[in-house]
Amino acid sequence: MVVFSHANWRKPTIRTLDRPSIFLAGAVTALLFLWAFFFLSTLDSNPIFKNNNSCKCNQPDPAFDLQSDPPVTTFYDDPSFGYTIDKRIKNWDHKRKLWLDVHPSFEPKSKDRVFIVTGSKSTPCKGPAGDHYLLRFYRNKVDYCRIHGYDIFYNNVLLDPEMPSCWAKIAAVRAAMVAHPEAEWIWWLDEDAVFTDMEYKIPFHKYKDYNFVVHGWPKEVYEKKSWLGLNAGSFLIRNCQWSLDFLESWADMGPRSENYEKWAGVLSNVFKHENDDQTALAYLLLKDHEKWYGKKMLIETGYYLEGYWVLIVDTLKNITERYLEIETRAGMLRRRHAEMVSERYGLLREPSLKDAGNEYGSWRRPFVTHFAGCQPCNGKHNPVFTAKGCRNAMNKALNFADNQVLRNYGFVHRNLSDSSVVSPLPFDYPA
Repeated sequence: MVVFSHANWRKPTIRTLDRPSIFLAGAVTALLFLWAFFFLSTLDSNPIFKNNNSCKCNQPDPAFDLQSDPPVTTFYDDPSFGYTIDKRIKNWDHKRKLWLDVHPSFEPKSKDRVFIVTGSKSTPCKGPAGDHYLLRFYRNKVDYCRIHGYDIFYNNVLLDPEMPSCWAKIAAVRAAMVAHPEAEWIWWLDEDAVFTDMEYKIPFHKYKDYNFVVHGWPKEVYEKKSWLGLNAGSFLIRNCQWSLDFLESWADMGPRSENYEKWAGVLSNVFKHENDDQTALAYLLLKDHEKWYGKKMLIETGYYLEGYWVLIVDTLKNITERYLEIETRAGMLRRRHAEMVSERYGLLREPSLKDAGNEYGSWRRPFVTHFAGCQPCNGKHNPVFTAKGCRNAMNKALNFADNQVLRNYGFVHRNLSDSSVVSPLPFDYPA
């Protein structure tokens, strides 16, 4: 409130104003009132200025309603329904749709929603520092999920006692599909797989005609009949009826099936290798390449959905230097920002990576690096490696990934071989 205290100020009276002035002041006031009315009406009808609460422009998806589960009968209320392989499910696509219909907060972008599943044994690791590395591998996955808004489930119990070891993933993936009808894709990742590009996102638009995606080399599978032509340590599977049926066929080749011995002979004859989950998967791809399964299954060759660590680790230092060169030239990529908007800066970087290539020989960050053969938990590494060599490589990859996360917190590992020491980053780094 303004208080006037000037000694010579006084309130004017009618007697100090002439009548024409009063008339003119009233006319001007009326005109101003009419102008304001029509101007504000125009603003309200203009979508540029209108305050419309229903507008979704540049707004995030509505938050999930985590406290709403309407008392409407769904597949969960069926006593015959179950989470295990032996509980066959029919009409899953319809059941999923009905569930989403009564839970509308999960509907926006449901076709692109991803749920990551990983896990390890329930017992302590026998290998030196095995539990430490499993923790770091899991932390890496949690970092990636947090940055991109994905959910993750870490399973360390045997959901099906008849499907141990490498076969256990089938039971975990199957249960996750049923527990998360809001997710379109389930993504299995072995415990020793590391995200080494925290910005990269899977191009799901490429997979509209596919229900199962695994990394590999088609020529190795289809022509050379090699079980090493793919790796089952990282795969995508759509949450649909086709996938449930496929998992049943895959599990039928495993130790819980009465056909296990038969399949062991077939796989040994075709691939000259024991019956494990990866050999069985290669056989399903080979056998049904042009049939029902094959038309919905893709061997991805365009990026490292799963990259072999031996080919990757020694390239990480050079990749770091190339990315720093890009940031030296591009000021926006050096800008400090909140972790929650990291995807924005990944998109800004893409034009600078158009000539980087992908997979082997590329200087783009490898998406997923898999330490197949190192076996950090049980300590029984492949004889062609050494335990020390595996540990050194795992440290480099984990620190390489960690640098991309710590950057948003203002720190960095200067030495990829040293996991414990970090340095604060100066403003406008690396200019």
